[in-house]
Amino acid sequence: MELDDTERPQGTSPLRRFHTRIVVAAVAAAVAAAVAAGLAFAETRPAPIGNGIVVIDTDLAYQNGQAAGTGMVLTSSGVVLTNNHVIRNATTIKIVVPSTGRSYSASVVGYDATDDVAVLQATDASNLKTVSLGNSADVSNGQSVTAVGNAGGTGSLTHASGKVTDVNRAITVSDDQGGSENLSGLIETNASVQPGDSGGPLLNAAGQVIGMDTAASTSQGYGFDQTTTSDGYAIPINKALPIALRIESGNASSTIHIGSTPFLGVEVTSSDYGSSGAAISSVVSGSPADNAGLVPGDLITSVDGHAVSSPTGLTTIISAEKSGASVSITYVDQSGATQTANVTLGSGPPR
Repeated sequence: MELDDTERPQGTSPLRRFHTRIVVAAVAAAVAAAVAAGLAFAETRPAPIGNGIVVIDTDLAYQNGQAAGTGMVLTSSGVVLTNNHVIRNATTIKIVVPSTGRSYSASVVGYDATDDVAVLQATDASNLKTVSLGNSADVSNGQSVTAVGNAGGTGSLTHASGKVTDVNRAITVSDDQGGSENLSGLIETNASVQPGDSGGPLLNAAGQVIGMDTAASTSQGYGFDQTTTSDGYAIPINKALPIALRIESGNASSTIHIGSTPFLGVEVTSSDYGSSGAAISSVVSGSPADNAGLVPGDLITSVDGHAVSSPTGLTTIISAEKSGASVSITYVDQSGATQTANVTLGSGPPR
């Protein structure tokens, strides 16, 4: 804190000057005491936890599996930036600070599946070290970079050095959960990015984040379904961060989903008979669909009067609702009769 110098008034009486000196001395003493207290406080304040990079572990209960990735701490209270595909279909999420023994359960603040960005909040977190953000607009070919992440899902951070080989790349990405998306404007590097690195930082020579590790190329395409990779791809931080800030502010859009994901509890496919609609192939036990009496073989044809033409159409309609919303589902049962069920949507895994 900067303090303005105190100037002594000119031409005042001896009594006045004496009084002024007493006041100045008292202020100086108070300031000295405050500074000393501040120094004492600074000396006893605990060091921030971790280095700003965390491991993300997820359970995929409906798929009977687990997944792992990486995240970047944006605030000391535990706001974490990662890829959407890292948390896709997760029923529980845990954030681990490597080498500290600390872990936190996490909730989904929101996500953008189109741009593969998600924001998490670590529960009851405080005093976490945050990452140092750089400027991806300055990235150029040949620049030295380091990709940091949870390679192999071991829970320990690894570092892969390389150089930028291209900017503004566009690719189609697939992952081991069957997801696929088109990404553009990416930073391409020859750093050996591995499964588990997704959501981790791409650092410049100064240790600043210029991108978020997102994919790697394989002989069969782009994704993390192979163990051997050649090129890594990162979302520029100048693109990812504004999306994260919009998510934090609760500003939803056609691509940004805020909060929990509405959950019906069915797996659907196209009808075997070519009929328009979404055919239920399985129902999650105890889910809203199960409680409403929907069963495999039913064909969902509309939700709240909105026609369902395909499985994707059903997902789009349900995604536009909110957890806890009541919807009317029209379906054709296995006997060919048209039925209607009122369903209260639950809260499910992010998509």
